[in-house]
Amino acid sequence: MIIFGTKGYIHQLAILTLVCGHCGNPSAHTLRKRVSKFTLFFVPLFPFSTKYATQCTFCGAEQQITAEQAEQLQLQAGGGQGLQGGQPTGHAQQPGQHPYQR
Repeated sequence: MIIFGTKGYIHQLAILTLVCGHCGNPSAHTLRKRVSKFTLFFVPLFPFSTKYATQCTFCGAEQQITAEQAEQLQLQAGGGQGLQGGQPTGHAQQPGQHPYQR
């Protein structure tokens, strides 16, 4: 008897401040990567599906995005810039300043 199936993994890549397209509130959004892997005898062997999404922490709405969009959001999050609707808001982080202090 051969046992095979799939297993999903969720990786949180970043937390961003965006304006939600569903509720319209500027709130924190989690950027997540979902990887589904083929398993054989409960051992994950190789990934066959990778999807990216952002989820609003205010209303819980989730939006699927492309890998390129996810990479851009990660780069912007690493740069310390605030985001609004996926675009920089112009509030650059000052050296030595905590990202949430403005």
